[in-house]
Amino acid sequence: MTYKISGGKVISNDMITEKNVYIEDNKIIAVTNDELPFDKEIDAAGLFVAPGFIDMHVHGGGGFDFIDEEDGAVEKAVEFHLAHGTTAIYPTVLAAEFDDMKWALSNIREVMKKYPQIMGVHMEGPYFSLEYKGAQPEKCITNPIKEQYEYLLENYPGVVKKWSYAPELPGSLEFLECLKKHGVVASAGHTSATYDQMKPAIDNGLTMITHLFSCTSTITREKGFRKLGVIETAFLEDDVIAELIADGKHLPLELLRMTYKLKGADKLCLVTDALRGAGLPDGEKTFVGSKEKGVPCIIEDGVAKLMDRSAFGGSIATTDRLLRTAISAGISLADGVKMLTKTPARAMGLKTKGELKAGYDADIVIFDNDINVKHVISMGNLVK
Repeated sequence: MTYKISGGKVISNDMITEKNVYIEDNKIIAVTNDELPFDKEIDAAGLFVAPGFIDMHVHGGGGFDFIDEEDGAVEKAVEFHLAHGTTAIYPTVLAAEFDDMKWALSNIREVMKKYPQIMGVHMEGPYFSLEYKGAQPEKCITNPIKEQYEYLLENYPGVVKKWSYAPELPGSLEFLECLKKHGVVASAGHTSATYDQMKPAIDNGLTMITHLFSCTSTITREKGFRKLGVIETAFLEDDVIAELIADGKHLPLELLRMTYKLKGADKLCLVTDALRGAGLPDGEKTFVGSKEKGVPCIIEDGVAKLMDRSAFGGSIATTDRLLRTAISAGISLADGVKMLTKTPARAMGLKTKGELKAGYDADIVIFDNDINVKHVISMGNLVK
């Protein structure tokens, strides 16, 4: 089956042009003004045609979490985000007891066989700073435990793709070496690290910072002497790529715009960090993690708050909402799309995703001027 997506404004390679996109089976075969043979046409006149969105940090959605033991929970969370344009997703497993982490990886590995949208797992913890744990469960936070992380990396090859951890912890450099050995992207997150602690990790292979400004250290003073934190490291180290939760709540628009101005779209990835509460209305109760062991939150004002309203527990965003927020912050549509497609694809080593070009996977999202998703194509299949 050959599809022709006709008449749309194609967003690719930092440009917006009116072209036709042809896909056959699960690949893009041409992006051109030429007329080629096709079997079925999708009329995109007046709409934007972009690469499918990539979310490398997301816990769940539609009422389901990726660590739920309920049958079909992973599938339903993937399908919820797919409808919003997320065609490549990294289910995120937060800090948990070791047996729970093993179970989650085993379960997601099975679902990966049926859902090509799942690129692998992002492990968010449990090797974090207690000071910057956020809504992560305190009882599970620990320094790196060699027997545990070696077991997970060796027994789930190709499943764990990214791991967020605090580089200042004892044993963190040995942990980083193990991540490199297994081809896992290393990201600094939930960390109180200073620049002097971040730099050795960066020099030895750490490439990312998890949800910059959220649970990441900033400038401190010791007897009058200032030390840079993780936030300043992100701006100082040009090659480091940073996540941003661009839901319009975790970061004010001015901070989003400033970060974009200083880092640029090539070094920023927009992520939802969505909890199971994504898609649920205000007033609903949700959880960071499982319903049985997780931290309860309340959905209010478009975000998940801790029950005492003292802080955010997490996001309820979708990737289309991230793009709307970026545009509201003054970021161009083309760069907003890049931070959801090309940049995360490069950060995660996805060679055939993130752009609309011949030979790339047929992952495509079609939306209107208000970023309302009209059609989603995943690996050549029209799913919306």
